[in-house]
Amino acid sequence: MKTVATDIEGLLVIEPDVYPDERGFFTETYQARRYAEAGIHCEFVQDNLSFSTRGTLRGLHFQINRAQAKLVYVITGEIFDVAVDLRPGSPTYGKWAGITLTQENRRQLFIPEGFAHGFCVESETAYFAYKCSDFYTPEDEGGVLWSDPEIDIPWPADDPIISPQDLGLPTLAALTPDKLPSR
Repeated sequence: MKTVATDIEGLLVIEPDVYPDERGFFTETYQARRYAEAGIHCEFVQDNLSFSTRGTLRGLHFQINRAQAKLVYVITGEIFDVAVDLRPGSPTYGKWAGITLTQENRRQLFIPEGFAHGFCVESETAYFAYKCSDFYTPEDEGGVLWSDPEIDIPWPADDPIISPQDLGLPTLAALTPDKLPSR
């Protein structure tokens, strides 16, 4: 397993070892000891699976009081995955990093607590999986508008498919400190 640092502290790209043969391949999507050795010290308590069609954009989401670290990856398809640093006092507050995750590259993105997360599907369809370090709590949802000009993410869809809930999220400038993810 190879770990690649991004320009944002704590946000890591994981390149798992893959063992292909004439039947297909094998890879570990998570192994606690190996990830701890790479500096990821989370107890993941929930696994999620999302299916979406081309142009679907989900995000930018976080939980406010029960902040979640996430380990995200694609099972089938291709997505552009984005994490935005919302950690107060961070030198990269409001900055984002994005990575293309595909069934071919099998990369993962580790997103620490204190980030907003979103993704856009670039393939016809995509199955996207992610582990979370805390349980999903509907009343604790928070988010930032996907098209916030201050963050300025160049999403890969001209006319993305977005839920009404995500269309109503505030800009980063409109979020008060008590509406940011706590760590």
